[in-house]
Amino acid sequence: MFRERFWVSLVLTVPVVVYAEAIQDWFGYTAPTFPGSAWLAPVLGTAVFLYGGWPFLTGGWSELKARQPGMMLLVAMAVTVAFGSSVATTLGLVNLVDFWWEMALLVSVMLLGHWLEMRALGQARGALAALAELLPDTAERVTDHGSTESVPVGDLTIGDVVLVRPGSRVPADGEIASGRVEVDESMITGESNPVARSEGDRVVAGTVATDSSVRVRVDAVGEDTTLAGIQRMVEDAQRSSTRVQALADRAAALLFYVALGAGLITLIVWLGLGDVDMAMARTITVLVIACPHALGLAIPLVTSISTSLSARNGILVKDRLALEQMRTIDTVLFDKTGTLTLGEHAVVEVAVTSGADADRTLALAAATEGDSEHPLARAIVAHAHQHGLDVPSASDFRALSGRGVTASVDTHEVAVGGPALLRERGLEVPGDLDDRIESWQARGAAVLHVVVDDAVTAVLAMEDQVRPESREAVRALREAGVRVAMVTGDARQVADAVAADLGIDEVFAEVLPEDKDKKATELQQRGEAVAMVGDGVNDAPALARADVGIAIGAGTDVAIESAGIVLASDDPQGVVSVRTLSRRTYGKMIQNLVWAAGYNAAAIPLAAGVLAWAGFVLPMSVGAALMSLSTIIVALNAQLLRRAESEIAIPA
Repeated sequence: MFRERFWVSLVLTVPVVVYAEAIQDWFGYTAPTFPGSAWLAPVLGTAVFLYGGWPFLTGGWSELKARQPGMMLLVAMAVTVAFGSSVATTLGLVNLVDFWWEMALLVSVMLLGHWLEMRALGQARGALAALAELLPDTAERVTDHGSTESVPVGDLTIGDVVLVRPGSRVPADGEIASGRVEVDESMITGESNPVARSEGDRVVAGTVATDSSVRVRVDAVGEDTTLAGIQRMVEDAQRSSTRVQALADRAAALLFYVALGAGLITLIVWLGLGDVDMAMARTITVLVIACPHALGLAIPLVTSISTSLSARNGILVKDRLALEQMRTIDTVLFDKTGTLTLGEHAVVEVAVTSGADADRTLALAAATEGDSEHPLARAIVAHAHQHGLDVPSASDFRALSGRGVTASVDTHEVAVGGPALLRERGLEVPGDLDDRIESWQARGAAVLHVVVDDAVTAVLAMEDQVRPESREAVRALREAGVRVAMVTGDARQVADAVAADLGIDEVFAEVLPEDKDKKATELQQRGEAVAMVGDGVNDAPALARADVGIAIGAGTDVAIESAGIVLASDDPQGVVSVRTLSRRTYGKMIQNLVWAAGYNAAAIPLAAGVLAWAGFVLPMSVGAALMSLSTIIVALNAQLLRRAESEIAIPA
């Protein structure tokens, strides 16, 4: 709305300014005349007032009814006074100078400012819609005859049995009726390891079956599902998030009372002196000048520049208030998986039994895992290739749900799996590997065993690796006096190991989705201003609840939609850059507002005629010129923000 009204108003304003007598006198030219040219400014000015000024008139009326004066009421007062006095002057009702060009220009500039403001506040999609996209559109419902039929998810009812195939999402909350499966629940719980589920265990909508098919008996649909609960949490958190009023609006509220009071005092004083013409002229000048263009553009111009500047550096600002608040943050609460860590398991250590060849054993394990789609299997294969190993081909591959995989490789029967695999085969880990396994488990690493011909020959330590950039991000924040906390659904020993590695101040481990939201609230209740950084669906409520939500761009749509700031890259050093940008942006906002306020502090008394006794009265035309000069100064000062680009650039 503001964009369309701005362009139309600008087109109408240009001829009004060109034909203004004051502008012609200042620049020494004479605009061409034609029949009716004298009515050009009144006609076009009226169109600008009614069309371009309408949002401010209605907004001002709303603020007046709510008794909360702000920018809208201030603009509405200025343009209405300017329009009314111009109409009266044009019709010869009063002997004053008209304000057609000043009024039209003021409307156009204020429309531009609000357009920039709304664009900076815009968001692509809602978080609730992104959450809904986690659910599949259809489900395979098992019929009474044992076959399956494809039905919309919305048609499922409690008691239905659905077939969930490998790689598919669970369509509704339920209990596994038959089968065993490893489920990727990271988007719900934040736990990076797939979780083994078997008959009788519950699974929730939106999670992914990774390795085999299962049948699930539906026990919750619609608003009763876990995913719907998270949706409600996001909605509630967004409603309850702290929203400070924009600086310009606060300044406008104060200026409204100042302008109104100054106008009334001016009118009373000059009427008391018996000069009616001077009383009208001075009062109107005060009321018009009290709404400088600079105040309307002070915040939007800085916001527009800072958002474009940040976008070039991989920081997408969706909520200007989030950027403004980032400078006040006391604690940054990081999600672990996918934020401080890579979110992908890797082989970090290999230990072999006495007499076994490490490279050969790892090559056999990689060959066995070659046909598996499991994340741990892909990590083993990738590790073998990274070390340049010659991985042989395998045959007779079988996935053992919840236990591991087995295959034939170079005449050997090879199996790779966890403790369940060893229990099933009645095998024991050789004693020379016990110490290594205990040390790995103490720090929370997943341990896989390589079994060759019914003998454990090697063990592999699998961990979600810390991002190399995370250490620098944590160090920089702590040096700036910001506390760093971490929240995760992972086990305590895993969380403590990562925290010790990075030097994190506080750790919340084994946290469920609803508790992530509570942890952010808990920190806030201590009196701390909290920024939450995350990438998963389970982070969405906390992102919305925190004073500032920052989503890692590589994360899920819902995390991105719930945040006020999005890092296009997955580098947590971007959080440091956001804080720097916030401080720089806020500094420019304050400078512009101080200038705008300073302009009014000087211009309003002069417009009121406080120096009339000395023979000086600020002419209306000069006041309008000062308004334009104030706008230019604000615009140039905002441009200086571009010098901060080197400070917010995320290191390569």
